[in-house]
Amino acid sequence: MLRTMLSATNTMSQLQGKMDTISHNISNSNTTGYKARSATFGELMYQQFNNDKEDRTPRQSPVGIRMGVGAQIAQTQLNNKVGGITQTNRKLDFALTKERQYFSFINENNGQLVLSRQGNFYLSPSANGGTDLVNSDGYHVADSNGKAIQFSKDVSDFTISPDGRLQVTFADGTTGQQELGVVQVDKPNLLEQDQDKYLRYSEDIASKYPNENNIVYQLTGQNRSQIEVQGGALESSNVDLSKEMSELINTQRSYQLNARTITMADQMLGLINSVR
Repeated sequence: MLRTMLSATNTMSQLQGKMDTISHNISNSNTTGYKARSATFGELMYQQFNNDKEDRTPRQSPVGIRMGVGAQIAQTQLNNKVGGITQTNRKLDFALTKERQYFSFINENNGQLVLSRQGNFYLSPSANGGTDLVNSDGYHVADSNGKAIQFSKDVSDFTISPDGRLQVTFADGTTGQQELGVVQVDKPNLLEQDQDKYLRYSEDIASKYPNENNIVYQLTGQNRSQIEVQGGALESSNVDLSKEMSELINTQRSYQLNARTITMADQMLGLINSVR
């Protein structure tokens, strides 16, 4: 009975983690560029008790009893499918239409580069009297060199090329150009989650996977031809609400089943203790 309780308790804690993942997906179903995650389970180690060693009868199943200790989340996978593209006709709305490509942003709290498909940008006055290009969270948009995109003069107009080159027209009629920082992420599941809608590539990841090539690389020079950016549009979240609700119901039922298992094991222990 104690093993039954242990198995159910371990599984319930992991099911709670899956419900948290589903909740994050549902809460970000309207977040621009958000990528859904899915949790897959794996069986924990089990023990086999050969309590019928004298049985010589041929059988398909192993002799004895196999007792597991529950299940755990084997991995959380990122769904890289491109979400729906919504036309906004706004000059500073950009949508990446190719999988595994991400915009670069500078996290203002620690100065690190973070990645996101969120393409709704804004102009913000800077401390030196110029203008900064930021996202809805106030993070600076990075250029192809990982530096914050800043303008020394007032900006009047923008146009974007498919390869992510931002053509800028200033208020005095002069023009300029900036390259939006776009990276290719070949193995997004190896990246760390930074809040709900950002991914982060750190030195810890590089040291943990020294033999993994091209986890993340900046698209510069001739490689910018691989970029696919659409101006005046935004990529919607790729969360499938009907699927997430079905997964949530199934996970809740599994949670209830394991909770009921603990109750039944407790009742059986009570019966054993009551035997005189």
